[in-house]
Amino acid sequence: MSLKKQWLINIAMILLTWLSLPFLGKRSIKRFLPASIFIVLIEGINELFGKKRKWWVFYNKPKSYLSGEFPFNIGPHLVGSMWILKWTYGNFKAFILLNAIVDAIFTFLVVNFLKKLKVARPVRLSNSKFFFYIFYKAFLLYGFQYLFEKKNK
Repeated sequence: MSLKKQWLINIAMILLTWLSLPFLGKRSIKRFLPASIFIVLIEGINELFGKKRKWWVFYNKPKSYLSGEFPFNIGPHLVGSMWILKWTYGNFKAFILLNAIVDAIFTFLVVNFLKKLKVARPVRLSNSKFFFYIFYKAFLLYGFQYLFEKKNK
């Protein structure tokens, strides 16, 4: 895939997710944004390890964070975290179930689609390992939100 097409996909991915924010509501954004930013920062740290260990590869050149993982983090991951918290916070079982479903869809469908588009592909992680790589952060997200709300009460 050409670099131009890759950038178009990245911009579209970010814009489409951010266009959903008005439907989330100001109150929910204010409430869930800190936990979502926290989890994106954790993901950024994880990605340093993943790149070093060659867990995945992005096809585009130059291989930079801005054209690779960053659009996923500030788009679907950041905004999706807020939506999942809005829909399920307060019901841990529903939160974990929804995260498992979303992470499974990403792992087993979206990653394969990205591979076919020649955007990115896993290298040293099987699909099941990649699923757990992204799924464990759900517990951190919920825990941060819990502590954040406990502190603010």
